[in-house]
Amino acid sequence: MPANTLDLVTELTLRRATPADLQGVLALLARTAGWLNGLGVRQWPAGGFPAERIEPLIGAGVMYLLEAGSQVPAATIAVDGHADPEFWTSADRPGDALYVHKLAVSRTYSGRGLGDTLLDWAALRAAAHDRPYLRLDCAKDNARLQSYYRKAGFRHVRTVDLPHRASGALFERDAGAAIPAASSYRRTPAVPAQRSGHAAQSWRVLDITAHNELIEC
Repeated sequence: MPANTLDLVTELTLRRATPADLQGVLALLARTAGWLNGLGVRQWPAGGFPAERIEPLIGAGVMYLLEAGSQVPAATIAVDGHADPEFWTSADRPGDALYVHKLAVSRTYSGRGLGDTLLDWAALRAAAHDRPYLRLDCAKDNARLQSYYRKAGFRHVRTVDLPHRASGALFERDAGAAIPAASSYRRTPAVPAQRSGHAAQSWRVLDITAHNELIEC
């Protein structure tokens, strides 16, 4: 291999967050919040979340992370049955869905499909728990993020405009739609390499849909 060529392969592992991961998760969420606020998006508080907002998610076993071999994870996602009562009403049948919270991808790994992969996995988890839908809410004024969710298979349900909440654009996706696609994840999905000059970095994401213990438990 030429001396001026760098060929790295990093495998990311999906697992439940533990109390030892708290600081790393907080760091990723804070960096993501700062980046969003720098773009003028008020989705999350500019300084991130206090520990008391994240510790219960970890304690309940609903916070997951993609481990990248460092203290700060490559990505995080929380998936649970909690429907925000300010957004989802009894007419929405809140028990029919699992809900995505705190989805964040490190800027180091942006553009490599990690968010899409985690959303696919979350939909499979909802289907495995007999929930017809996967739902989330996002910033009312973030057209770019809303477009991203539409491309990821979500449909806009409605926007709840509360003056004290930056979020309020509600989206849902059919959980069962992820099942036919599951066979395509039998092998580790390759994420496009990033190239800069003579350097190349290749990133592989572990086949997370094969982890039945994380989907079904």
